[in-house]
Order: sequence, then C-alpha cells, then structure tokens
Amino acid sequence: MAGSVLQVVLDAANYTLILMLVALGLAIVFGLMNVINMAHGEFMMIGAYVVLLCHQAGLPVGVGMLMAPLAVAVLGLVVEELLVRRVYTRLLDTILATWGLSLILKQAMVLLFGPGSYSVPNPLPATVELLGSPYPLYRLFVMAVTLVTLAATFWLFFRTSWGLSARSVIANRSMAACLGIDTRRLDRLTFSFGAGLAGLAGAVMAPLVSLDPQMGLGFLVPAFLSILVGGLGSVAAPLAGATAVGVTDNLVSTFFSPVWAQGVVFTVAILLIRAFPQGLMARARRRV
Repeated sequence: MAGSVLQVVLDAANYTLILMLVALGLAIVFGLMNVINMAHGEFMMIGAYVVLLCHQAGLPVGVGMLMAPLAVAVLGLVVEELLVRRVYTRLLDTILATWGLSLILKQAMVLLFGPGSYSVPNPLPATVELLGSPYPLYRLFVMAVTLVTLAATFWLFFRTSWGLSARSVIANRSMAACLGIDTRRLDRLTFSFGAGLAGLAGAVMAPLVSLDPQMGLGFLVPAFLSILVGGLGSVAAPLAGATAVGVTDNLVSTFFSPVWAQGVVFTVAILLIRAFPQGLMARARRRV
C-alpha cells in the first residue's frame, strides 16, 4: 500500500517538475520582455526531436539530451533576433507573431519527419525498489535533472550579477536602462535561456512520451495556467502555480481519467484565480 502511494506521489512530482521547467522559461521571457511566446511548446517539441535525430544518427540518447537544450537555445537566439525583437512594445503582436512561428515549426517537423509518432528508447530501463514496489530509474533521473536545473536557475537569478540585472529589468525596465544595464543584450540572452529550458524539458521527456508535431500543446496550456495561478513579477511564482496545476492534473488522471483531469484542472485554476487575482505568491510578496 505504501509503495503504491509513493509511486503515485513520484509520478505527480515527475510531471509537476517538468511543468515547472516549461512554465519557468515562459514566465521569465514574459516577465523580462513582456512577450507572450505562443511557440514555447514548439521549443519543447524541437528539444524532443533533437534527441530523436541523434538517436537515428546512431548517437547515444544521452548525447541528444545534452545537445537538445543547446540547439533550442541557439534557435531562440535566432528567433529573438529575426522576429521577437521587432514586436517588443506590442503585446498583441507578440501573440500573433509567435503563434505564426509555432505553426511554421509544426509544419517543419511534419515535412522533415512526417505526421506520425516516434519513440525514443529509454536510456535507463532498470527499476529500483521503493517501499517494496519497483519504480522506473529513468523517472528518478528526470526528477533529479529537473531539480538541478531549477536550482541552477535560481542560483543564476539570485546569486549572480546577471540575475540581479535581469530582476532589475523585470521590476523597472526604464530605470534599469538609465542605470546602464544593457537591456537589449539581456533580452537576447533571456529569450535564449527560456527556449533552452523548454528544449531541456522536451529532451528528458522524449523517452517517456510519443513524439509528434502536436506534443508541445499538451504542455503549453498547463504552463500558461501555472503562470496565471502562480502570478507574475516573481521567479518563484510559476513554480507555485505549476505545483497546483501539475499535482491536480496528475492525481485526477491517475484515479479517474485524463478527460476528467482537464475539466478539474480548469475548474481549480478558475477558483484559484478568483480567490487570488494577483496569483498565489502575491500575498507572500506583500509581506516581504
């Protein structure tokens, strides 16, 4: 019994941590640049396809996981330079521009790989005994990678001069520019970093899900809900929102069905937004 409960808890933690990665990258880009990136799910999808491409080329899956966030980060640099920087001051235009980009990226994957689904072999097929029940070793690896990445992201934002500059721009862009912070360079690096987080999420999820051009949408919507529930203006807020959304989604899917999960998640999100219009972290921020 205890083993079964632990397995459910670990499955919920696995999904929630991946959702945190996706939501954190999305929130950083929006908080710093005021850009709603509708192609963020496709960045995750491309990260998974990079792993697939490396596997098809005969390279170990681990190599693909290392290359995926780097490749997607480089793609983020290109997208920021060619598209996003031209619509910074027009919020609605960022939605249209990145939505168009998401369609282009999906169709590019269809042209390159076809509309069908692919799978990537599990690099760690072993299981470990936890309270008498076997649990996949790879899922524990995914959680470890995600926790290390989240910790590194927080260290970057709260323990480095770059992070101080980024938080200054999030708080007041005009004042930060007057103080000599190169906001243009910061925007470029931030968009690339957010894209890299999505690419990493797609890479580690590649052995666990079916790869197809529509896979990014399944994480984009919960990521947006996580940001709405958690609130804006704080790097930690999307993590609180992702916890509420991810745990609810996974538990309802486990005990009922994925169809019920979608309805319950939206209902819970609406109730939380109604109770906390500024997000779950707003009250904590006011106390500080």
